[in-house]
Amino acid sequence: MTFTQRARGAFQAIAVVLSLALPLISAISPADARVGGGFSSGSRGSRTFSAPPSTSTAPGSASPFNRTITQPGSPGVGAPAGGGFFNSPGRGMLGGLAAGFLGAGLLGMLFGGGMFSGIGGLSSIFGLILQIGLIVIVIRMAMSWWQRRHANPAYAGASPASAGAQSSFRSGTGFGLGSTSAPLEIVPADYEAFERLLGDIQAAWSDEDVARLHTLATPEMVSYFTADLQQNRARNVINKVSNLKLLQGDLAEAWREGDTDYASVAMRYALVDKTTDRTTGRLVEGSDAPTEATEVWTFVRPRGANWELSAIQQT
Repeated sequence: MTFTQRARGAFQAIAVVLSLALPLISAISPADARVGGGFSSGSRGSRTFSAPPSTSTAPGSASPFNRTITQPGSPGVGAPAGGGFFNSPGRGMLGGLAAGFLGAGLLGMLFGGGMFSGIGGLSSIFGLILQIGLIVIVIRMAMSWWQRRHANPAYAGASPASAGAQSSFRSGTGFGLGSTSAPLEIVPADYEAFERLLGDIQAAWSDEDVARLHTLATPEMVSYFTADLQQNRARNVINKVSNLKLLQGDLAEAWREGDTDYASVAMRYALVDKTTDRTTGRLVEGSDAPTEATEVWTFVRPRGANWELSAIQQT
């Protein structure tokens, strides 16, 4: 193998890695500094892997969890099918073709051949461009298939009774009262508790008051908040949320599991989100201008106890 062939092989391998990474990079948006860090975190009981129904406040889909202690396949939990990108059981023809296509192509390029080394035209630079383009197309198709496979069945598993849970929705004045058709009735006092928790949790986060957070959220959520706060300390910054105002909210679904109540509510709120240097007070991220966020918060309470935050999902 000549130096030129080695260089060309290395270039092809790098191009393949970049083509694999680009779709993933483009799907990642900068994390927000507010409580939760812009991630979808927590657990929703047996519905952790079922997306909450869309509402007037959050008409789109809620993101699957980036961080959760709930294990797929646990009793009562709807586990997403499969164990990975290409090794999921029953992945279908597209997954098998994508795996075989990429595997054969990568091996061919790493050993000095082209993606289709038997076709002479692909040994040229135009052939290389075509190979990279084909890889990108196949990866995008496979990722699209994988996302549908892992997300849509879970989304379709939502309770039909809860789909109309926001029939008496109000906007601009806090929560709509929802409907009594949900498996668990949510009353005005519950909505007041949800709005109060939204403000109290953001305030405890701004004060870095972990003890206070333990009274407002589940241990799982507090573990995520604590890890995020530790990262801020390592960067020598502090995040402050102020001027919080609930603009709109409504019930996505509410249900009961044994002696435990759950309620997922969509909330659109305004806030000032600033991150400053701990030592100098210099602004690092954010601004004094109010921004808006729309998230689905899930609350949990043992029978007769107070509501606590158990999950935040981005929309």
